[in-house]
Amino acid sequence: MNAFENGVNLLGRIAIAALFLPAGLNKLAAIEGTSGYFSSLGLPMVAVLVWLVIAIEVLGGIAILIGYQTRLVAIGLAIFTLLASIAGHAYWAVPADAVFIQQLLFFKNVAVVGGLLVLASAGAGSLSIDGRVRQGRSSGSPAVQA
Repeated sequence: MNAFENGVNLLGRIAIAALFLPAGLNKLAAIEGTSGYFSSLGLPMVAVLVWLVIAIEVLGGIAILIGYQTRLVAIGLAIFTLLASIAGHAYWAVPADAVFIQQLLFFKNVAVVGGLLVLASAGAGSLSIDGRVRQGRSSGSPAVQA
């Protein structure tokens, strides 16, 4: 990647992290409400699932932000987002007056999945931990190779 592409990649990672990190922290700040919402969706093992979702959103958001294991994390978040969209924004199963909003949210998440897949394909670029590790390996630094 050239300097422009690396800069745009960083801005994209910041934007993606701005979705996941606050979502996870907001769930953490309102565990009871989040658990109630998950229960209303008919999700199983809510007491465990709520903590799993918080961990995925917070740790995944941080990893994307700093560019750590970016390709793997982006694929994981893409799968998570698709599953969350099916469970949480099932516009095909809501009353007619709720279809528009749920469909909008569902397809917004499909677009997020697309962005995550592009990030998984491109990697994090040089302005990331992944880029620093890659740079260390290519320079032959014994500390990084050990």
